[in-house]
Amino acid sequence: MDNQATLDILYVAAFFVGGLGFAVGPVIVAHLLAPRSTRNVAQKTSQLIECGMEPIGDAWIRFGIVYYLYALMFIAFAVDILFLFPVALIYRKAADTGIAIGNMRAFIEILIFVGILSLIIIYAWKKGVFKWERKTYNRP
Repeated sequence: MDNQATLDILYVAAFFVGGLGFAVGPVIVAHLLAPRSTRNVAQKTSQLIECGMEPIGDAWIRFGIVYYLYALMFIAFAVDILFLFPVALIYRKAADTGIAIGNMRAFIEILIFVGILSLIIIYAWKKGVFKWERKTYNRP
């Protein structure tokens, strides 16, 4: 093998060892720094999280579908608002250069985009996505 091939193999080996170190290193450090004995004052070793307070109820609760619809609306609008930033920058650049026709077209496109977003909010409001009613479920 020539020098370049040997150097390439050394680079691959170094990256492999480095990746392995980043993967296994934290586990080893956590094992070395972990306390050897715990403070089992209240005999609560069967609890997953020992915070000193008695847990209330079960950890497996049901969330209403409205919560997920609300989260999806938030993600959709966050992405849509991200679209408005570059459009606003281009609109400002067109306004600084004095392009009147392109400026008016960009403004109308922004108004249409924001109008569609407003219609989506009104539709979701009418469907009751933004109502937070406490629901009770019968446990089996």
